[in-house]
Amino acid sequence: MRNLWTKAGVLGSVSMAFGSMFWSQKKTETTQTGSTTLKLVQVLFRHGARTPLKSIPDVMEAQWVPNLLEPPAHTHINYVVTDLEGGPRPSSPVEDSYRANILSGGTYPGQLTTVGMQQLYELGERLRKRYIKDTAFLNPTFSPTEVYVRSTNIVRTIESAKCLVAGLFQQSQSDMVSILTTEAESEILYPNYHGCRLLKHLSGHRWAESSTLPDIAADLRSIQSALGIAAHQRVDFILIRDDMVARETHGLPCPPVLDSWRNTVEQRAVEMICHIYEPSKRENLQLCVGPLFHTLMGNIEDHLQGTTSESNRKLFLYSAHDTTLMPCLMALGVFDMQWPPYAADITLELHQHRQTKEAFVKVSYIGKDQLIPGCSGVYCPLQEFKQAFSNYSLTSELYESLCNRTEGMADP
Repeated sequence: MRNLWTKAGVLGSVSMAFGSMFWSQKKTETTQTGSTTLKLVQVLFRHGARTPLKSIPDVMEAQWVPNLLEPPAHTHINYVVTDLEGGPRPSSPVEDSYRANILSGGTYPGQLTTVGMQQLYELGERLRKRYIKDTAFLNPTFSPTEVYVRSTNIVRTIESAKCLVAGLFQQSQSDMVSILTTEAESEILYPNYHGCRLLKHLSGHRWAESSTLPDIAADLRSIQSALGIAAHQRVDFILIRDDMVARETHGLPCPPVLDSWRNTVEQRAVEMICHIYEPSKRENLQLCVGPLFHTLMGNIEDHLQGTTSESNRKLFLYSAHDTTLMPCLMALGVFDMQWPPYAADITLELHQHRQTKEAFVKVSYIGKDQLIPGCSGVYCPLQEFKQAFSNYSLTSELYESLCNRTEGMADP
């Protein structure tokens, strides 16, 4: 366990080590922003607050009643959900699995709540301030030629995308908002165990294994006993955290005993995720984020080269999950060992020097600029950023060929 923590902690500590450097170069960074032009923005964000995926067994149940899911009027926009080519929305086996169960109170697991809708609306307002009010980068009215919206094919992420767009453009739109999705087998906006045989082979068993690591297992036995959960019940720290945070966010009662366990639950849940994603092993993270990283870099290169119809786009929005953001942060070397909150966002800005035309990429996480390891500044020269990204980026062809293997590939 100690070895796991040390390896996983390396990624979280990298950005800490560079923290003091940021302030020393703040003056030069500020000077640089005055000489560059913002060209492209890509935002990868987690959905808002939701009902839990599962309730903690054998403890007092929260009442997840339907009026917790009522959409505020200001989040309404005209939108349509399609596949990536504009055809009908694909079927969603993940959403179907949620709707096979009902929580106490009458709602389904994993549904975006009114609180979650408001969180995404407010994220949209933050983006509006930065990209419409402060910089006039975007037109204040939504236009599909300027803004691209993609979501995982799950209702809470689709609705989160809708609410963000409503906050960003204050319901002002020149056209229908198309929210693009794809079928589960080809999803790249989260680690796809269903669609990638090698990823399932490398890390599928690690979900179960993570609860048996000595320190985690000992704490799990203790909290099960403290909560009065029967020994035969299948429960882990990720499940406990999910239900606990969902309740607290909506002002619903938690078992009082959890008060003293809160920090331990958070720590152990993150340690489980680090064991599952294995940030010390490149091939596992590569299969988790490779096609997504390739897409993000492709958007940057298309914009700079101006060779495709997409090159006029100024904003790409990707509505996803905590299990999307964490491996991305790990691969970028800036995971802070904290579970991403609801509506957390990773934002990539492409800037170009007005005179030299040199390109820079700036990464922020929940509004805070990040210094990516391998970059000489927060405004990272494009070649340095491409090098950092290339360690994990995979073309769709290479990803598919790797996924069809059943043995792990060795690190180069």
